[in-house]
Amino acid sequence: MMSEPIWIPDPERARRTQLAAFAARAGAATGRDLGAYPELHRWSVEDPGAFWQEVWDFAGIVASRPATSAVEGLHRFPGARWFPGAELNFAENLLRFDDDRPALVSVLETGTRRELSHAELRRHTAALAARLKALGVGPGDRVAGWVPNVPEAVTAMLATASLGAVWSSCSPDFGVAGALDRFGQIEPKVLFACDGYFYGGKRIDTAEKMQQAAARIPSIRATLWVSLVDAVPAGAETVEHIVSDAPREPLQFTQRAFDDPLYVMYSSGTTGKPKCIVHGIGGTLLQHVKEHRLHVDLRREDVLFFFTTCGWMMWNWLVSGLASGATLVLYDGSPFHPGPAALMDLAERERISVFGVSAKYLSALEKAGVEPRRSHDLAAMRSVLSTGSPLSHECFRYVYESVKQDVHLASISGGTDLISCFVLGAPTLPVYAGEIQCAGLGMAVDVWDDDGRPVRGAKGELVCTRPFPSCPIGFWNDPDGSRLRDAYFSRFPGVWAHGDFAEITEHDGFIIHGRSDAVLNPGGVRIGTAEIYRQVEQLEAVKESICVGQDWQGDVRVVLFVVMQPGHRLDDALRERIRDTVRRNASPRHVPARILEVPDIPRTLSGKIVELAVRDVIHGRPVRNTSALANPEALEHFRDRPELAT
Repeated sequence: MMSEPIWIPDPERARRTQLAAFAARAGAATGRDLGAYPELHRWSVEDPGAFWQEVWDFAGIVASRPATSAVEGLHRFPGARWFPGAELNFAENLLRFDDDRPALVSVLETGTRRELSHAELRRHTAALAARLKALGVGPGDRVAGWVPNVPEAVTAMLATASLGAVWSSCSPDFGVAGALDRFGQIEPKVLFACDGYFYGGKRIDTAEKMQQAAARIPSIRATLWVSLVDAVPAGAETVEHIVSDAPREPLQFTQRAFDDPLYVMYSSGTTGKPKCIVHGIGGTLLQHVKEHRLHVDLRREDVLFFFTTCGWMMWNWLVSGLASGATLVLYDGSPFHPGPAALMDLAERERISVFGVSAKYLSALEKAGVEPRRSHDLAAMRSVLSTGSPLSHECFRYVYESVKQDVHLASISGGTDLISCFVLGAPTLPVYAGEIQCAGLGMAVDVWDDDGRPVRGAKGELVCTRPFPSCPIGFWNDPDGSRLRDAYFSRFPGVWAHGDFAEITEHDGFIIHGRSDAVLNPGGVRIGTAEIYRQVEQLEAVKESICVGQDWQGDVRVVLFVVMQPGHRLDDALRERIRDTVRRNASPRHVPARILEVPDIPRTLSGKIVELAVRDVIHGRPVRNTSALANPEALEHFRDRPELAT
């Protein structure tokens, strides 16, 4: 029997969405009835050239030269060419507005607030572009940003893109080794650095480490500073002075090919140096505009927020909201300072209409007992977006019961690899607890078993069977493409295997059960770690957990590590309660053989828990690149545990 939806969009609201307008327009052009989402999606993957051309036209992509066709070589994956012959500029498409409406609202956890209009954003971008050009930055050159999520990060990226150069960023909490592992590979000409930032009520000074890293990258010709704590090195050149002193000059946009490079992104790097993933100008723009306009229904009057740093792809995704004319809210600091309702205070104060956070944030908010529906005016909030890890059934219910009843809750999933989503929400579809609503338009997403056969109602590998525009144009220093093919296409030739353990539901929705390389395999039965986390972390005494498989007596046994809430301790009674909860709500196969307490869990610099690193540690294997971790010292809590020897 099919479950009941937890939310159904109002028919009139659904009718007014851009998705509905797009479906009507595409239906008229093709002579097909594309009003129902399954039909629209089927057309979008059966005729991707026509679909993506329709997205281009619908979004009004600004280009100086049209393409000769929408796509060439669809049989090559990787290798299809999108919009060959087209010439455009990414920054020009994001800076299409030039008025006094707010473009950026910047808020620090200290309460400091700044606002830039669209006209001011263009002027600041022009000033930085002129300075970069004077420093010798041109098409294809790299510019790095080691910066907080503040307006200077956005203007630096836009200035870089306006020149046809390539932007790459990480957040200031990265250590020297982490920054060198990334920026050292791509050899930037210019580094945007910051003197410090605030987090959790503390001031963190960063100038010294940024100077150290810059000195060790010979390609860097100049360091331009962003100042938040008034600690810029003496005599250093600041973005503030560049912007205030520069003469007003018209902003020029260097025209580039559709698949010329725009961004270099990075894999987590926990198994070696991070992979440098290169994304193209047109593919990034087209994919983001599609997701914003059609899947989020983003409009000029919207206020878009996502809690992110410049080291996570959601920052790039957020900034692309400028192409729709929306106001972006940039927040830098702890989401729980000075209290657990800090971001809800922000949402009320700035009248945020599209509110994006991680699943872990929503879980923590629920555990903190925050009920924004009773304490905050969230009348402006239309959508809540969640990503970073699977959103549990309980968190779906929490949002509707305690945050806001009439809100489109969209769990979304994709990755740095495609700088966008494979599966996400649609404002015209119902929401079912625990499920991602749909596959993205133009994305031929499926779930396959180990033999490459599609499966329904069963778990398997999330795959994409046809090319899409935001497929990486390559890895850095991978001239023959072998590393890229090995990363995504080695398991099923000609098909992208994403590395997620997933399931397609009876509603054509998706459930992500965790990373497939972290899947547990006790007794030969594959188990996703998310299934265990969902049960364990609903217990009030448990703050968070991490689960790995331990090789044991010719098989694999499930080992669970938990971080306790203050005032609670892990005793035999709680262990039995955890086992009973998992046994009843998941299966006997999911029940941990060992449950151990740790004070902290290791995470990547973008905040994701690292199951593979913990698995290596408990097996006595080295973790190859601890500089990719935000808290590598946490690994010591898992080493040489006598409880794992019996």
